[in-house]
Amino acid sequence: MNAVYAASLLVSAACLVLLDVRFALVFRRRPVAATVTMVVGVLFFIAWDAVGIGFGVFRHVDSHWATGLLLAPEFPVEELVFLIFLSYLTLICLSGWQRWRERSARR
Repeated sequence: MNAVYAASLLVSAACLVLLDVRFALVFRRRPVAATVTMVVGVLFFIAWDAVGIGFGVFRHVDSHWATGLLLAPEFPVEELVFLIFLSYLTLICLSGWQRWRERSARR
């Protein structure tokens, strides 16, 4: 069992948290809306993965970089961590872009 991929995702997510805390982009700005959006986004991607797994499009392939722990057939624990990371990254990027547009409009 190896956790390099999961650890990389967690370190990257920690960097997103630092950006969020420093610039108040998502959770510091609107915590309830951010939480609801994250939950909806992650549930959407889990459903997306479930459909892909059901159709045989997504398959779990053993990797020496992954833990090998599955939450469901063909659904590794790293996938859930990645979906959380992806949703959070999307919120950070959208919030940062919105803030940049607001500042540009004021100038």
